Amino acid sequence: MSPLLIFCIIGLVHGSAIPSFRSDSEDAKLSVPEIVTKYGYPCEEYNVTTPDGYILTLHRIPHGKNQNSVSQKVAYLQHGLLSSSADWIISGPSKSLGYVLADEGYDVWMGNARGNKLSRRHIYLDPDKSDEFWDFSWHEIGYYDVPTMIDFVLEKTGQESLFHIGHSQGTTTFYVMTSLRPDYNAKVKAHFSLAPIAYMNHMTSPLMRIIAFWQKPISVLLNLIGIREFLPSNEFMAMGGNILCGDDSLTQALCTNALFAICGFSPKEMNASLLPIMSGHTPAGSSTKQLIHYAQEINSGYFRRYDYGMFVNLQKYGSIWPPNYDLKKVTAPVYLYYSKNDWLAGKTDVGRLYDGLGNCKGKFLVAETTFNHLDYVFGIRAREFVYNKLISLMSNH
Repeated sequence: MSPLLIFCIIGLVHGSAIPSFRSDSEDAKLSVPEIVTKYGYPCEEYNVTTPDGYILTLHRIPHGKNQNSVSQKVAYLQHGLLSSSADWIISGPSKSLGYVLADEGYDVWMGNARGNKLSRRHIYLDPDKSDEFWDFSWHEIGYYDVPTMIDFVLEKTGQESLFHIGHSQGTTTFYVMTSLRPDYNAKVKAHFSLAPIAYMNHMTSPLMRIIAFWQKPISVLLNLIGIREFLPSNEFMAMGGNILCGDDSLTQALCTNALFAICGFSPKEMNASLLPIMSGHTPAGSSTKQLIHYAQEINSGYFRRYDYGMFVNLQKYGSIWPPNYDLKKVTAPVYLYYSKNDWLAGKTDVGRLYDGLGNCKGKFLVAETTFNHLDYVFGIRAREFVYNKLISLMSNH
């Protein structure tokens, strides 16, 4: 797979120089706690184990840079596909949502889903040898991982509920959790969906359209050749990102345009100096089954469980088709953020999600017309267009 195509795929998970923070390429090689403490914030790391044995990493920023006490207001952030908790901090202080919320007085927790480089562990399965380790999609992340991490956060903080903020796949897993395990609605003060992904049949990303078109032969081929892990983190990616996408590189424009070709063209919001740092943390790895599950959603037009084919579906679900997720059971307050230029979370699909949810309090169109799927996390003006409104709404709960 070419480096250019790999950087295209990075666009699935995310969002000129930033005036208040210029990216430090050293951050590509640092861990999340090392980055956070480098900029003067406290950071803690915890491990939690899911009921089916996956060992997950949680990161915490308990308070802001100029504060000393831990807040009782808890915010939990969940990343997108192929990503990690690093998403919420690598744009730097005053820009990344992790720091912004901490400075606003929130106790910030950032989860890591099974299979990424920070949660690539199990109590007895070896991810390098076991196909069983990789037998999951975003369904299992929503059913097991997110509830496990939320329970740990609530127990650790002594709180009864928290704010949940998700980007892309981080919204999908929230809807899985609260539709199938509705008791978790009471544990969420409010959920904020940044570029929500549930229904996908109106998405316009050319790459995802191609993957969806060839979904069945791709799935068969991956199974035949035994590829279960998708874009694992490695040193080659970090090195390639630094060489191809650095500020002094003649090919940096290729990197930015590759991202735009997936997510929508958004040169106003792209901080190109972040690209080498992104490549140090993304792709963080996932299962191939996560990508295939999304491709199935595009083809079917439904928000439903993984489709194993007629015969296996009959064994697992008791019907030839996988069951839909019942969004009316999502009764926690939900706020949706979408943008005209998001080629992955399209206006029509977000509208359908809005109509289907049990307690959607608002649907907000980002004012900037070029704002794309990755800009919710890395956009230069994400705070202006998204975070300030989000924090204002949080203060009402």
